[in-house]
Amino acid sequence: MDRNSIYGLLIIGAILIGYTYLTKPSEEQLKAIDTRDSIARVDRLHNEVVEAARLEGLKAQYAEVKEDAVAMKEAYGAFAGAVNQKEEFITLENELVKLTLNTKGGRISNVQLKEFQTHDSLPLLLWAEKNSKFGLTFYADNKPINTQDLFFVDVNGVASVDATTSEKGVSMRMMLGDDQYVEYKYTLAPDSYMVDFTVNLVGMQNVISRNSNFVTFNWQTDIPSQEKGRKFENQYTSLYYKFFEDAVDYLSASGDDEEELSTKVKWIGFKQQFFSSVLIADDAFKGVKLKSVSMDEKSPILKNFSAEISLPYQGSQLESHDMKFYFGPNKFNTLREYGKDLDGHDIEMHKLIDLGWMIFGWVNRYFVIPIFNFLEGFISNYGIIILILTIIIKLILAPLTYKSYMSTAKMKVLKPQIDAINEKIPKDKAMERQKATMALYKKAGVNPMGGCLPMLVQFPFLIALFRFFPASFELRQQSFLWATDLSSYDSIVTLPWDIPWYGDHISLFCLLMAGTNLVYTRMNGQMTQSSSQMPGMQTMMYLMPVMFLVWFNNYASGLSYYYFIATLFTIIQTIAIRKFMVDDDKVLAMLEANKKKPVKKSKFQARLEAAAKQRGKK
Repeated sequence: MDRNSIYGLLIIGAILIGYTYLTKPSEEQLKAIDTRDSIARVDRLHNEVVEAARLEGLKAQYAEVKEDAVAMKEAYGAFAGAVNQKEEFITLENELVKLTLNTKGGRISNVQLKEFQTHDSLPLLLWAEKNSKFGLTFYADNKPINTQDLFFVDVNGVASVDATTSEKGVSMRMMLGDDQYVEYKYTLAPDSYMVDFTVNLVGMQNVISRNSNFVTFNWQTDIPSQEKGRKFENQYTSLYYKFFEDAVDYLSASGDDEEELSTKVKWIGFKQQFFSSVLIADDAFKGVKLKSVSMDEKSPILKNFSAEISLPYQGSQLESHDMKFYFGPNKFNTLREYGKDLDGHDIEMHKLIDLGWMIFGWVNRYFVIPIFNFLEGFISNYGIIILILTIIIKLILAPLTYKSYMSTAKMKVLKPQIDAINEKIPKDKAMERQKATMALYKKAGVNPMGGCLPMLVQFPFLIALFRFFPASFELRQQSFLWATDLSSYDSIVTLPWDIPWYGDHISLFCLLMAGTNLVYTRMNGQMTQSSSQMPGMQTMMYLMPVMFLVWFNNYASGLSYYYFIATLFTIIQTIAIRKFMVDDDKVLAMLEANKKKPVKKSKFQARLEAAAKQRGKK
């Protein structure tokens, strides 16, 4: 290295030292750099802690998911994949019915009748999402499985199905594999209250326990109050069922009840006052448990109905069970129309409407309903229809009314002669009095029971209509005069308290009915008053209108209106007969003429006297 090189190196060194000295940071800059480095170290440490926590959380979450998966596998076995999926709703509807189906359970969650509303103008729901249960239960791998807890897949893949123009259906499947599933199929036709319902078990022979010979279909729902008068509505809400090719029966409507049926059942009906949900077997159900539970009076729910139905299971590749649901009104002709089996035989769904026992039901079915339907064809006001129906019935029964009045008139004109007998014969000789009275009746040709037969003939009409009006769907929410609903009470005054047995209101038609009955009782009492009358009978007769006032205050105003019109018409008939058709003097003259004729003995009386003579000879 020469001298110049050495000078160059020295100069460069001096420049570097000088540059380093001149560019060194100040005290403030050194502090700032130190602070920045400290923050960076804290951030790095924080990120490391967060990342460690995240990894730890992922591990815990994975462990929890793994634990849940193990638990679900333990609880549901092969069905674990049908748990914790997304809940979706599908509607199936036509002009009359709207069904809401839920992918959770694949079940019917809501049933709405689109034509009708509740008494307070809300949509009329026969079922509600939170108040119903619906699904199959069975054992798989010794584990109880309830399909209501599991998720189904909507095969159609649409949120709404419209069946207003053609028959449409929805298929819900709980999938285990491509050829292993539980399927519910719902099919609805246009303008129909009937829903076809099919349960298919496909490829389940190696899933459902081999020793199972049935699966259980569970159907349960709360029955909400839909009408104005809860107490009255509750009396007509009950669980009905029909034995296969046999009678229709029902659980008690007045309290809790249950029944286990080992014989075949054709259909099961959750019946309300004016609407019903009926499950109908294409063939028959074999093994049914039914239960009805009444709710508290303050609850918006009337009753809870439940049915457990055993469906046969044979372990085949395909197990299919065909049924139908009827969701509709309790209208006699409608139930007759839908109440047919596959062969067209009557399955008696119309018996969901309680028209009365035996002869009372016949009167309603073959007389009252045809006339009512005929008048309905050209009269829209149901108050007028009831008025005309009442007049028709009273005119048909007019001959019996006349006969009953004539019997009463005969008893009336004989009263002075009966009083004379009672004065002549002391009270302590009651049998002798009675014998003399009966002899007078016989001689005058008077039957003291003559007025009873006409009353007995009219009695079936009285009771039949008592059953008809509260059960008549046609009167529901129909107004007349001050009554807003002829199927419920017509309140004109709301009381500040609830009177036991009477209620918290005053019904005007009930008052009018009681008033006309009181007037008729007084008129009838004046006609029948005699010394031979049973003690206390008059008092009892006057108590009846008061009892009607209490009994009918909560009943259908249409019924009270009918009884009011019927009694008023009877009063008019009685006045007309008394004034224009029957004269007491002529009646007495006829009876006096009868006394002069020889008394004819009936065959029965002749046989009695012959038997007495025969015993005397012995």
